[in-house]
Amino acid sequence: MRAGLPEKAVQPHRPIRSFVRREGRITPSQQRSLTQLWPRYGLDVGDYLFDFQEIFGRKASCLVLEIGFGDGVSLLQQAQAHPENDYLGIEVHRPGAGRLLRALESAELDNVRVVCEDAVSVLRENIPEQSLDVVQLFFPDPWHKKRHHKRRIVQPDFVQLVRSRLRSGGYFHLATDWEDYAQHMMATLESAPGYRNTAGVDNFVPRPDSRPLTKFELRGQRLGHGVRDLIFERQ
Repeated sequence: MRAGLPEKAVQPHRPIRSFVRREGRITPSQQRSLTQLWPRYGLDVGDYLFDFQEIFGRKASCLVLEIGFGDGVSLLQQAQAHPENDYLGIEVHRPGAGRLLRALESAELDNVRVVCEDAVSVLRENIPEQSLDVVQLFFPDPWHKKRHHKRRIVQPDFVQLVRSRLRSGGYFHLATDWEDYAQHMMATLESAPGYRNTAGVDNFVPRPDSRPLTKFELRGQRLGHGVRDLIFERQ
């Protein structure tokens, strides 16, 4: 180093995010829901593992994690249809979380909890290993430009992280209306150790009844977007 010149600062590694916080405007009603209903439905993260039996006050027939629930329509419908199951929803966008909290109160449901954080971080830091029966990832951001493909959440490391949190025989259920992303998901899951494609090698499954048909999907169908579902079992 030449005299008088400072050493170049070492920049910390910044993880590649699969999302961008484009929250837009949060309505007064959504903000009230987040403020008033968070103690009932929300989970704050920290340096600890979630105890789901304590959180829900029971051991449910099935514990389902949905990553990126958007406005919560699918999660709400599932929780209403299957009161014997418990559901954990993760969503980084607070307006959608606020809408879901309000809907949960209106429907008088108590089998859903919500986290507003990065799903990868929550899986790593707060979800115990082999604690989940199902992990759902419906219509994640496709990051359709090739230079942005590295931002797609479905990557080998993420797939193995999900597997570590699924119990043996649990399922990873994905859905997308982007053909290129569907093929990317298929290739990534088929090459991942410890998974079995329930539809057979390189095959997609018909939409199961467990995944509600949402307005988003109906709009995609009108636009000619074919939806593809993948369900892989954790071995």
